Amino acid sequence: MHRRPFLQKISLFGTSLMTLPFISYGKIDLPKATSLKFITASDGHFGQADTDYETSHRQLIDAINREKNVDFVVFNGDLIHDDPKWMPEVKKVYDTLKVPYYTTRGNHDKVTDAVWERIWGRPDNFSFVSREQHGIILASSSNEQGDYLCIDAAFLKSELEKHKGLSHVFLFVHISQNDWTRHGIPCQEILDLIASYPNLKATFHGHDHDVDGIMLYKKKPFLWSGHFGGSWGNPFPSYRVVEVGEDGKAVTYLKTVKDGTILNGNNL
Repeated sequence: MHRRPFLQKISLFGTSLMTLPFISYGKIDLPKATSLKFITASDGHFGQADTDYETSHRQLIDAINREKNVDFVVFNGDLIHDDPKWMPEVKKVYDTLKVPYYTTRGNHDKVTDAVWERIWGRPDNFSFVSREQHGIILASSSNEQGDYLCIDAAFLKSELEKHKGLSHVFLFVHISQNDWTRHGIPCQEILDLIASYPNLKATFHGHDHDVDGIMLYKKKPFLWSGHFGGSWGNPFPSYRVVEVGEDGKAVTYLKTVKDGTILNGNNL
């Protein structure tokens, strides 16, 4: 399917005029000392016909490998484009990263649960703790058929309870759990569950290739990263960086794959 690409700047919420200059969104306050730094990128669509998916992946990997002091990377869904044969191939590309990485399932990742676990070594609903104080939750929003799904509420509540003593929790879900974007779906139970945990600092989405901003629900930030592959979306492949300072303050900013230009940023 071909869609008309456009840049949808859905919100400037959270931007403050402090220290780091941006093209259009003002400035944010970078931590002086960082306790956690991670990167998320989505929608590589490895194997999609009539796209140069090998180059787009190589360029992203090179860009991430140039970043300093990254703790981990999350590829937030649509790792491949439908055909299961591409999943082991894209893993070979991800394995060239210099840092650990994790994956979430998107609607184009049409493999069985068994294949997913065999390739990635973990289920598609998964969590871990980084640096003993930051909880990371990876939640599936699709299946082998490519359906758009609300994430498993029981899984999410269990993981939020498990991590409620940590300073920060971050959630990664490929498909927006609200229909505030063209390709999101309404999942009120999930939104209210997210809003009920004070230490869940941000939720990160992919799926909407033409969205790279932020939306708020009950003061909780939901962020998108555009895309770095595929046949449609913003004209600039991008990825998102998150830094948490030793003082507990968190910030995020979106960068172009091509040259690292910072396009927007928000204090979380």
